[in-house]
Amino acid sequence: MVDDYLQRCDRSGRALGLGPVTEHEVEDKRGGGMAAEGELLARALPAGAVLVVLDERGKTLSSPELATQLATWRDGGRQDAAFVIGGADGIDPALRARADLAISFGRMVWPHMLVRVMLAEQLYRATTILAGAPYHRA
Repeated sequence: MVDDYLQRCDRSGRALGLGPVTEHEVEDKRGGGMAAEGELLARALPAGAVLVVLDERGKTLSSPELATQLATWRDGGRQDAAFVIGGADGIDPALRARADLAISFGRMVWPHMLVRVMLAEQLYRATTILAGAPYHRA
């Protein structure tokens, strides 16, 4: 499902100056915990990228609000946005503090793989909202 939504996002976002979307996974093979994972995630971020962390304490956005935020970053010259999903223990506080935005999919805690699908779908939905396509029905 993630691949399907990201492909759709790339197709609809291309004409809007959004994308391509890439997915990167890091793994703390040494077992260094949240801080070590945070360092691996920080090293994987594109230089100058908007940093968005998915965190249960983050701001809950509507789909149109996310679309507007993506367009604002794009129109402001920000070429990359990195959405970070933390591991089982969450996101390292130091990395969270660096974030430009923290968003939440609600107060419940979601499994990592479900969050990936939900994020991919919301990115696709945002591109269709910006394109004026009928996918999103409010």
